[in-house]
Amino acid sequence: MPEFSTEAQELVQRIIKRYPEGKQKSAILPVLHIAQAEFQGWLSVPVMDYVASLLKILPIEVYEVASFYSMFNLKPVGKCVIEVCRTGPCWLMGAEDVVHHIEKKLGVKEGETTKDGMFTLKTVECLAACGSAPMMQVGETYHENLSLEKVDSILNEYKTNTKEHISHWDKKHIKK
Repeated sequence: MPEFSTEAQELVQRIIKRYPEGKQKSAILPVLHIAQAEFQGWLSVPVMDYVASLLKILPIEVYEVASFYSMFNLKPVGKCVIEVCRTGPCWLMGAEDVVHHIEKKLGVKEGETTKDGMFTLKTVECLAACGSAPMMQVGETYHENLSLEKVDSILNEYKTNTKEHISHWDKKHIKK
C-alpha cells in the first residue's frame, strides 16, 4: 500500500484535525491534492484506497470525488498537463480550434500524453476566465486570449522549460 512522506503525512493529519470526529470526509479535496502531488501527479486505485483509509471512509466515496473533478488525474499524466476550457464562451471564441491545433502540434488526441511524457492534453469545464476566452491552464498558469500563434509560443516555452515537474498541485504546496 502507498504511504505519504513524513512531511505530507503531518500535513494530512493537520488537515484532518480541522474537522470533528466522524466528519473526516470533509478533508477529502485537500488530501486528494496532496496524494496526487505525492504519487507522480495521478491517483491510482491503491492511492485512493489509502486516502479512504486515512479519512475512515469507504473507497467508493473517494472514487466518486476523484472522478468528478477534472483537477484529479485517474491515469498517469505528462509533466505539463494542458487543460483547455471547453464551455460556452471559450467554445464560441475558438477553443475547439485550439484543441485541434494542440492535438496536431503534439501528435496526441484529447486525454492522451505525448510519447516523451512531457504533455497531457485535457479538455475541462469552466476555468472561470470567460471574459478572456479562449483559454487554457498549464499547471497553475492561466493562458488567456489564445490564438493559434500564441498557443505555439506557449508550447515552445514549456518544451524548453527546465523545471523538473509542472503540475496542478506541485510538491512545493505540501510545505505550506
